[in-house]
Amino acid sequence: MGALDEARALVAADDHKDLESARRGFIATRKDPVIPRPDGRPAYDLSAYDFLNDPAAETANPSLWRQAQVLTQHGLFKVADRIYQVRGFDVSVISFIDAGAGWIVVDPLTTVEVARAALELIDEHVARKPVLAVVYSHSHVDHYGGVGGVTTAADAAAGKVRIIAPEGFLEHAVSENIIVGPAMLRRARFQFGHTLKCCAHGEMTSGLGPRPSAGSLSLIAPTDLITRTGQEITVGDVTMVFQLTPGTEAPAEMNFHLPQFRAVFMAENANLAMQNLLPARGALVRVAKAWADYLTESIRLFGPISDVMFAAHGVPRFGQAEIVSFLTSHRDAYKFLHDQAVRLMNTGLTAPEIAEQLALPEVLRRQWFNRGYYGTMSHNSKAIYQRYLGWYDANPANLNPLPPEPAARKYVAAMGGREAVASLARQAVADGELRWAATLLNHLVFDDAGDASARELLAEVYTQLGFEAEAGTWRNIYLTGAQELVSGPLALPAAGFSPDVLSATTTPMLLDLASVRVNPGKAAARSFKINVVLTDRGESHLISVGNGVMVHEAGVTEPDAGATIRLTRPDLLMTLIAKFPIAPRIESGDVVIEGDAGLYDALVDLIEAPTPNFNIVVP
Repeated sequence: MGALDEARALVAADDHKDLESARRGFIATRKDPVIPRPDGRPAYDLSAYDFLNDPAAETANPSLWRQAQVLTQHGLFKVADRIYQVRGFDVSVISFIDAGAGWIVVDPLTTVEVARAALELIDEHVARKPVLAVVYSHSHVDHYGGVGGVTTAADAAAGKVRIIAPEGFLEHAVSENIIVGPAMLRRARFQFGHTLKCCAHGEMTSGLGPRPSAGSLSLIAPTDLITRTGQEITVGDVTMVFQLTPGTEAPAEMNFHLPQFRAVFMAENANLAMQNLLPARGALVRVAKAWADYLTESIRLFGPISDVMFAAHGVPRFGQAEIVSFLTSHRDAYKFLHDQAVRLMNTGLTAPEIAEQLALPEVLRRQWFNRGYYGTMSHNSKAIYQRYLGWYDANPANLNPLPPEPAARKYVAAMGGREAVASLARQAVADGELRWAATLLNHLVFDDAGDASARELLAEVYTQLGFEAEAGTWRNIYLTGAQELVSGPLALPAAGFSPDVLSATTTPMLLDLASVRVNPGKAAARSFKINVVLTDRGESHLISVGNGVMVHEAGVTEPDAGATIRLTRPDLLMTLIAKFPIAPRIESGDVVIEGDAGLYDALVDLIEAPTPNFNIVVP
């Protein structure tokens, strides 16, 4: 049975339990489906997925269509007594726990506008209460970026609101978006289908949740850190018992239990789909074995004492037996994935060979929540290979291969020229060998990106692969690839950093950011040192340039440095990173340079902005 046939058979036999759970406890949704941004553009449009009310289209895998129908149910839902969620307003889910005197808000979505809209909904339909605490379950932006919509930094600083997060949260929340942020953001367009329309032939969720919202990002630093499993925090009349799970879906992550409600929150460790061990956008490889082991611990800690399970994505689970069964099956899927990928590594199979043959046992695969809607067995097995053995498969032919463009020219020549390759590709399409057709046509495009017919044929192949994909991420990647082959990358502006994120970013991190933007040719041509004194923070940093690199040391100055510059951190950001002229600040006396004033200009000249719209599907 082929993958599409299997998907059709599963959908035909669906008991619709997930859809019933997604609709259970519905209270209300917004009257106006558009959640606006301050500039009037939509941060989110709840009506975007209305097309999913129809039967599955021929342009979509029926299994993904079913998953998307579950994920896009939107509005305010009562999960259990004093526990509520707003779902469908973002890629993630925001939860509200009634703590008597006020709300505990869990994972306040990606942007301020949608989080505020969620709070307004619960204020209107349940109770208008102050927010007493915000819990960040982990260090990904869709679980903290909207915090400014439910509280303020001033209230957190005044002790009116507690911000609770796992140990290491701030470091990981900031660092993941700083160093390789431009590359991740560019690749995320493919993973989430940011530039695709929501429709039956376009984006229809990522398989984990609806598309991310497009509003304003915020961040408030934690006031309370969870440092150990079993740690308890009481807010209002509610006690939370935490379980730390670092290295699972995020480097800093945690679950928690609500004893008085017999409810467990599983963050992003157990959702409605197999997760990514290595997202297509890029990230540090996650630890499959640790993931399985922490789920084993969750079952032991919380299974016997939980009647309700809710999470940061997806829908709740109800009943102690169902919760234990769900967590056990989910755990076994990650354990099987890890153990069998490693077993096959040790037989000599390479990552692509493992990915081609590794499949969950039917007893696990037939569970909707184990299917590859977001992460896939194929990509996850390769991630495990990468974590243990790296990118190199030990075959000398792959030790130093040609890059794509020269390799493409040689492949096309070896296969008899461009028309011969195009003919082979067309035959592959006719034979249903779409993966082989994509390989052939990719060589043709990288041999000559000016060949419009080759790009159009490859776009057609990618489109068909996208329509067949069960993974929302794969669908988005293929369809975005097709879009860019035909129209080129959309010229989106480079990502900026919100004031909240900049405030939370340490100066060494910001100097790391500058270091990875240094032009090596310019840096190799000069050698100098500058003392940087931040007058508003009482910080000193020594910056050394030489041998093509920029090195910085915190808490260090050298008397023989070529220059000492005294300025505030905002001035450092504006002049070094944003590259605003420093001369006006010197003239006003806000910036003081002792020694060779030209050295700071030389430093700024080394820093080059990244390319936000670099090519991916063409050379």
